[in-house]
Amino acid sequence: MPKPWVMPHIVQRGDVKPVIAWSYRALAVVFALAMGGVFLALLGYNPILVYSTMLRGALGTPGMQKETLKLTIPLALTSLGVLLAFKMKFWNIGAEGQIAAGAIAASYFAYFQAHLPPAVLLPLMALAAIFFGGLWGLIPAWFKTRFGTNETLFTLMLNYIMFYFITYLREGPWRDPAGGFAAMPRFPKQARLPEVPFPFVGNLHIGWIVLILMVVLVFIYLRFTKHGYELTVVGENVRTARYAGMPVKKIILRTMFLSAGLCGLAGMLQVAGPDRQLTDAVAGGRGFTAVSVVWLARLSPAGCLGVSFLFAAMQKGCSMMQTEYRIPASMSDILQGIILFSVLGAEFFLQYRLTSRKEVVV
Repeated sequence: MPKPWVMPHIVQRGDVKPVIAWSYRALAVVFALAMGGVFLALLGYNPILVYSTMLRGALGTPGMQKETLKLTIPLALTSLGVLLAFKMKFWNIGAEGQIAAGAIAASYFAYFQAHLPPAVLLPLMALAAIFFGGLWGLIPAWFKTRFGTNETLFTLMLNYIMFYFITYLREGPWRDPAGGFAAMPRFPKQARLPEVPFPFVGNLHIGWIVLILMVVLVFIYLRFTKHGYELTVVGENVRTARYAGMPVKKIILRTMFLSAGLCGLAGMLQVAGPDRQLTDAVAGGRGFTAVSVVWLARLSPAGCLGVSFLFAAMQKGCSMMQTEYRIPASMSDILQGIILFSVLGAEFFLQYRLTSRKEVVV
């Protein structure tokens, strides 16, 4: 009688204890740093010195901490927007375009309504960014509910439309006539975000207060409101939501408006904060990075805040590493990729495990 053979396959885990989960994540980070260190050593660099430089570049002085926080704010806010869509299992890959849409709307008021006082102008810029970003997100949502289109591809393609629209504005109607090359003017002073004290860092633009407020509001919205409950049910099982009498199409449209609106607000905070003008790089890859942030944060608003800070610190630290050791930019990208891949791998094995199934070979 032939012996049964064992075929390995992947099954979903049950609940994992928090201690075990965090142990997996910690080991993933240690493994990533070790692999990155080996790679650096092969290139002739001292891994310990390079890593200490990265840490110093991100958090070494109050000024560096301030720059890291400036990177954190738009990334975390974008992640909150992406979180809402992903919670509903609507795969919004268009956050880049939604950031740009919000930035364009805010820039219109900064350039053409600059006569207004800051107390009126800045809220108008924020509302315009939320509204225009939300409208841009409604386009794929409407096609999804009306024709069943693939939202992943649709939202991705919309990014490029908005990018090229910014290029048109830069080279055409919004071009700075006083500039020697194609660029848009700097924002007037009244269209720039004011700075307020941040603990242990100094003055930081008011976007950090907006971010904390949004984290709290998104948490309350998801946990304690009817709309948040409906969103969660639709994400878990659309058929169940329909049987319960929930207006699924309306929920999808509403959620995508909110999701894209938060991304649009991130665009406004970027152009009115650190950038102080509209540029082609306003999104800066944050829309795509936010997908990884949301996944690592396990769809938690507070988690998005923490993971975004870690990503921003890594980005700022790698910038310092390039400057001090003249390591090519590609090396910092490789290092970030190793860390990200390892942590994502840990998250995968927290949700799934390798087991075996006995089958009889005939």
